[in-house]
Amino acid sequence: MKKTILTLLVAFTLLGSAQAQDDPVAYMNMIEKAEEEANQKYLAYVSTAAHSGRVKKIERMRQQVLTGIENSRNKVIALPLYKGDKTLWQSSIDYLKLLYLVFSEDYAKIVNMEDIAEQSFNEMQAYLLLQEKTSEKLNDASEKRSKATKDFAAKNNIKLVEGSSEFSEKMKKAGEVMEYRNKIYLLFFKCNWQWNEMNKAMKTNKVNDIEQARNAVITYANEGLAVLDTIKHFAGDPTLGNVCKTILNQFKRMSEKEVPKMTDFLLKSENFEKLKRSFDAKQQKDRTQQDIDQYNKAVNDLNAGVGVFNTTAKYLVDTQNDLINNYSKTDKDYADRHTPYFKK
Repeated sequence: MKKTILTLLVAFTLLGSAQAQDDPVAYMNMIEKAEEEANQKYLAYVSTAAHSGRVKKIERMRQQVLTGIENSRNKVIALPLYKGDKTLWQSSIDYLKLLYLVFSEDYAKIVNMEDIAEQSFNEMQAYLLLQEKTSEKLNDASEKRSKATKDFAAKNNIKLVEGSSEFSEKMKKAGEVMEYRNKIYLLFFKCNWQWNEMNKAMKTNKVNDIEQARNAVITYANEGLAVLDTIKHFAGDPTLGNVCKTILNQFKRMSEKEVPKMTDFLLKSENFEKLKRSFDAKQQKDRTQQDIDQYNKAVNDLNAGVGVFNTTAKYLVDTQNDLINNYSKTDKDYADRHTPYFKK
C-alpha cells in the first residue's frame, strides 16, 4: 500500500512539472516555490540580526540559512527548463549561488569582525560599512532576480501587477533603517571611544595625555552635533537622533566642567610631592614658619581635593554607563519599531 501511494505522489509531481512546462505562470510559481525556504530563512536571519544587534549570538541561525539555500538550490536544479528557455531557471540558480556566497563569506567576516570592531573608530567604521555593503549585495541580488521574472513574463505575454513585492519592500526598508542607525551610532561611538581613551590616560595620572584626550572628546562631540543637524530623521522619527544629541552634549559638558576637577587634583598632587621633597630636605631647625604654614596648607588642600576627585570620578563612571545604556535601549527600540520582522 505504501509503495502505491509513493508511486502516485511521484506521478503527480511529474505531472505538475509537465504542466508547468506549458504554462509560464505555473512555471514562475514553481521556481518561486523552490526558492521559498532560502528566502524565508535568510530574511528571518536578517531581521533577527537587526533586532538583536549581535550577529555572533545567532551564528547557529546563519548555518541554518546556508542549509536552506542549499535545499532550495537543489530543488531548482531538479526543475525542467521552460520550453528549452533557461533564462528564468538560470537566474534562480545565480541568485541562490550569490545568497550562499554572501552568507558563507560576507556574514562570516561580519561575525569575525564583531569583537574587534570595538577597539577603534576605524575598526567600527569598517565593520558597519561591511554590514551595509552586504545588505546592498542582497538587495541587488533580489532586484536582479525580480528583473529576470519581469523579462520572462514580458517574453511570454504575462501581465504582472505593477509595484514592488512585499519581500522587496521589507528588504529595502531593513537596509535603510540599518544605514540610518549606523550613521547615528558612529557619532556616538566615536565620542564614547575617545572618552574611554581619556579614562585610560587618567589611570596613568599623566595630565598632558588627559588634556589631549579631553579636548578630543569636545572636538568629536562638536563635530557629531554638527552632523546630526544635517541628517534627515528616518520615517520622521527623531528619537534616536535626539538621544544621540543629548549624549554628545553630556560628553561635552563633562569634558568641559567635570574632568578639569580631576586634572586640578592631579596637578595639586604633583605640586605637593615637589613641596614635600623640598620640605623633607630641610632639617627641622632650618624650617621657617612660612615653610610649615605652606606645607600644612598644601596637605589640607590635597585632603580636600581627594574627596572632590573621588566624587567626580564616580559621577563620571556612573554617567557614562547611563549614557551607554540609554543609547543601547533607544537604538534597540528604534530598530524594533522600524525594522520589518520576517517569519521563519
